[in-house]
This record gives sequence, C-alpha cells and structure tokens, in this order.
Amino acid sequence: MKKRILILTASFGEGHNSAARGVRDALARVAPAGTEVELRDLFAEAYGPINEVVRRAYLGLVNFAPRAWGFVYRWLDRKKDFDAEFARFSRLKTHFSALLERFQPDVVICSFPAYPNVLREIAAENPERLAPCKNVMIVTDSITINASWYRSGADYFLVANEQSASVLRAAGVPPKQIKVFGFPVSPKFADLTNGREPPSMTSRPRVLYMINAATQGAPELVRLLAKLGVDLTVTIGRADKLRAPIEAAANGHPIKIVGWTDELPLMLHESHLLIGKAGGATVQETIAARCPMIINHIVAGQEEGNARLILETNSGAIARSPEEVVAQVERAFADNATQWHEWVGNISKLSRPRAALDIAEFLLAI
Repeated sequence: MKKRILILTASFGEGHNSAARGVRDALARVAPAGTEVELRDLFAEAYGPINEVVRRAYLGLVNFAPRAWGFVYRWLDRKKDFDAEFARFSRLKTHFSALLERFQPDVVICSFPAYPNVLREIAAENPERLAPCKNVMIVTDSITINASWYRSGADYFLVANEQSASVLRAAGVPPKQIKVFGFPVSPKFADLTNGREPPSMTSRPRVLYMINAATQGAPELVRLLAKLGVDLTVTIGRADKLRAPIEAAANGHPIKIVGWTDELPLMLHESHLLIGKAGGATVQETIAARCPMIINHIVAGQEEGNARLILETNSGAIARSPEEVVAQVERAFADNATQWHEWVGNISKLSRPRAALDIAEFLLAI
C-alpha cells in the first residue's frame, strides 16, 4: 500500500526549512515506488505578501531587537494553551483543511510548531477522517526548547540529541513519544565518509566564516582573520552588497568569497573550523560534518540552547567580538592543534549525518 507523507515548513527560520528539505530529500532516496510526498509552506500559501512582511519583521526583531524578541519568546514559553492564538489563523486552517481533503496524508510531519495545533483543531471537527493520520513534530532547537513545540499534541516528537529529549521528558512528554534521531540535515552529509586531514606544518588550517547575522562587524573580523595566514572562505549568501567590503577588508590577503551555494555539506566537510551564528540548522550541520564551531552570534531564546550544546560538550567556543574570535582560532590551532583535536573528538560523538535517512525510514514504518 502506497503511503502519502505531507511535510510542512515555514519561512521564519533557517532550521524549519532545512529540516523539512532534509526529510524530503531522504524520502526521495529510500521511499518505495508509489510513495507520495509533498513539501508545503502553508503560511506563505495562505497569507502571501502578508507572510513575507511578518517574516521580515520577525527577522528584524530577532537580529536587531534581541531583548524585545526575548520577551516574546518567554511569553510563548509560559503559555499553557495556544488555542486562542491559533484560532486567529482561520485562513491557514481553511487552506490546511482543503489540502488534507485533497491529499489525504497518512503522516503529517511538521518543522514549525503552529501546524500540529491547527491540525488538532481540524481533527477535532472531523475525527473519523483524520484518525489514521499520524502527526509528527521535528523539534529544530536544542536544550532551550520553547513550550510551543511540545504543547502541540503531536503523536511523536523527533529531537536532535539526548539533551533535548531530557527537556521534553522533564516537561511531561511521554518517553514513548520522543525519538532521538539527530537533526535531519541534507542526506549529502551521509555521503561524505572520508575523514579530513588535520592541519599540519605543511597545510594551512581551513576556516569557514558564514555571515548570517551581525553583518556590521563582519569586515573587521575578516580583516583580522586574513592576517592569521589561515585558508579562509567567507560565505555571504545572497547579501551581494557585502562582497566589496569583505574584499576590501582582506587587504590583498588571499581569501575565497562565496555567495549562495548548495555545496555547504562539502564545504563544512573540508573545513577545519566554522565561525557563525548559533542557528539551529548551522549548528546541526557543523555537528553532522564533525567540524568544530566558534559561535559569534546568538539570538535570544531558541539559539541559546544551540550555543550551550556546543559549549557544554566542548565542541567549540563562544566568542562575541572579532578579537575574541581570533583569539579562539589561534588557540584552536596552537601546539599542533591540540585544542582542535579535542573539539573534533567531542563533536564526533554528537554527529548523526544519517539522521534524515533514519527519520524517513521511521515515517515509512509508522
């Protein structure tokens, strides 16, 4: 009997889309012929331009008004009942109901916490039709997990690590509903099985600096890193306006500047060290690649736990200023890269590059 799997994401954070795409791509590899899979962003579909305005406002809030976002985050975490808030999403509910009627999924897997709450409302109105449908939540954050994730009434909660599973158990989620698979990074990570050569006297350390937020200090950090003599690659995504100031900051030192790319798994696999923000996808991808990380930006709330995961497992460091980042890079590669080797050993214990494939097989089995 063929299976229908509906994957739902939202464009409010890198982790949501990354996790959803990882599951989709894994299902494309392992699902038997006849399996139907749809990946949808129902917020974008239902609200169109309004969703884009809200998305930009959210990103502006978390990146430029972190204290204000921290207040909102804590307010959501304290709430016991989200029905009143989700009742306002009537257009989303209508759109969702029509999709369920047409597609009739056996499994709905969500990487954004609003969906299971809305699905629960729809199921309450039509319990017979949706009774066989399993409701699965991918929790994209670690350790500091907002209550909106686990107060959603999902059948299963998929978490990235045992630390996060402990948080859900302490909050009262039945252990049988919690599954520790790892974060569903792209299945490409599972293909990269060759180990990286450690830095040596004859090869420069390869450092990858991903500029995702806090762009104001990026040129200064590049200026300082370029002086260290490392093999430096800087990713600027779609922010082409950063290319000129980054080139100028290098001041003639050879660096590589990369725009948007889908080769991040390979880039992380080939790098000795990542510098970047503590986003859910970024941290989990560097873990999958067994690449230690220096975190230079943390969004209040959801990213604090991601940073704690790196710090508490001694898989990297936190450095807020350009000078602190440079000091940590120098420390990592000093004394025959003693600190780097220690970080690599620790982050390798967390690494689950097959997580998306394991999740796909789980979805096909339930």
